[in-house]
Amino acid sequence: MGGGWAGLAAAVEATRRGDHVTLFEMAPQLGGRARDVDRDGQLLDNGQHILIGAYVQTLALLRTLGVEPADAFVRTPLRVTYPDGIGLQLRPGAPVQAFGAAVLRQRGWPLGARLALLVAAAGWAVRGFRCDPALSVGTLTRRLPAAIRDDLIDPLCVAALNTPADEASARVFLRVLKDALFSGPGSADLLLPKVGLSALVPDPALRWLAQAGANVRMTHRVGSLAAAGGGWSIDGEPFERVVLATTPTEAARLVREIAPAWAARAAALHYEPIVTVYLRAEGVRLDEPMLALRAGVDAPAQFVFDRGQLGGPQGLLAFVVSGAQAWVDRGMAATTEATLQQARVALRHQLGSARLAAVRTLTEKRATFRCTPGLPRPAMRIVPGLVAAGDHVDGPYPATLEGAVRSGLAAARQPR
Repeated sequence: MGGGWAGLAAAVEATRRGDHVTLFEMAPQLGGRARDVDRDGQLLDNGQHILIGAYVQTLALLRTLGVEPADAFVRTPLRVTYPDGIGLQLRPGAPVQAFGAAVLRQRGWPLGARLALLVAAAGWAVRGFRCDPALSVGTLTRRLPAAIRDDLIDPLCVAALNTPADEASARVFLRVLKDALFSGPGSADLLLPKVGLSALVPDPALRWLAQAGANVRMTHRVGSLAAAGGGWSIDGEPFERVVLATTPTEAARLVREIAPAWAARAAALHYEPIVTVYLRAEGVRLDEPMLALRAGVDAPAQFVFDRGQLGGPQGLLAFVVSGAQAWVDRGMAATTEATLQQARVALRHQLGSARLAAVRTLTEKRATFRCTPGLPRPAMRIVPGLVAAGDHVDGPYPATLEGAVRSGLAAARQPR
């Protein structure tokens, strides 16, 4: 149940393993929170999702579905570059050495700040990128110079965990860093989609499942789930096993009587929104496909993507506001206007005389769970024959595409 990336990964894997699969999806399209949306005839991604080279399970799923990553992404070594050129810019090669060299090259940070970052990173590595589960990223990095926290740690944290550094789990943050730096050459690379999100997994998965004989039922919200005859009944129809890959709220509704404690834990999760503000600047091409931005009280966005360099219309810019609850509270009109003002200031040299115009503002109100220290996430196994999948399910990753895919694959591989 559920046709997001976790549910699709589970359906594909179960089909590959010989199961006869039926997929229920309540929406009229697949993809969950990572898909295209049609706004007045224009297809826009409902968020700007980034992969890194360490996301091996997602990349393997793409290949299974016939999507070649080299054709679907712009791949570049890790770069967190601001419009003024300051930031971390890795070169190709082994990630650990590339990271150290990039830090030392960054003249926008004082030498003492660069050395402090390298000492801290070495300490994290010596400790196996493990820490007290109660630590926040803000506490973990509190002794680092402000320039490092502001220009590197905070944007990386909010991009990976969608939770502000002072509230985000240091343990999960360190796991992401570990996989990026120690998973081999290219593991820290950024993979920026140059096709719509639906063209990455949802649409190819639908074709793959149809060709493999799976039954995909769209616009079907499951009303009841109950144990029946050694298996399960979904709206009165018998099934041997169930993978519950819905939102946590839907999952809690369906299993409240089957597993009350599990349902309570799923229902207790809190969420952070992500807002994407699309602006148009005719004839403008940014210095890089993705630039970091300095967010603040009056500056919502942490990143801007030049969609013209990523397979989209020239001059279309997507500004991403992660951890966006405060801006959602202010309202979309205020967020859009503040982003316009931020863009005019931060990108003034790249915009030149081009006029900025608002195109559309999209909000995912429950984009991810709040990845806070010590957060008790619901387990994969609910009861025998019933498992959960999704980026919210207990695991080492935050709410990322890789976390969703890994969860779906693991759920499909559970013993019968």
